[in-house]
Amino acid sequence: MSKPSKRPSVVMPTVAEDRAITAAAKADPDAQPLTPSQLKAMIGPLRGRPPLESKKKLVSIRYSPEVLAYFKATGEGWQSRMDGVLKEYITQRSHQASNDA
Repeated sequence: MSKPSKRPSVVMPTVAEDRAITAAAKADPDAQPLTPSQLKAMIGPLRGRPPLESKKKLVSIRYSPEVLAYFKATGEGWQSRMDGVLKEYITQRSHQASNDA
């Protein structure tokens, strides 16, 4: 036999009761509805990481075991460090190309 639920049942107010509750709440000077600016101030910034200016692309790529072992041995953030090394390479090559021209 199943056990009876220990949760109290919720009884919703009737339409008349709901109107009376709303009218009483609006009449209370200490419980006035929030203004749109107050609501906006309460929301605040979104949670989580802020959006990036330039989103990174997910790709599948193969690296030699030596390259992966080297960067993984540097600890957390090794993928970002690899990205930094590649960006530095691009910068150097761009400078070389402009100097050769």
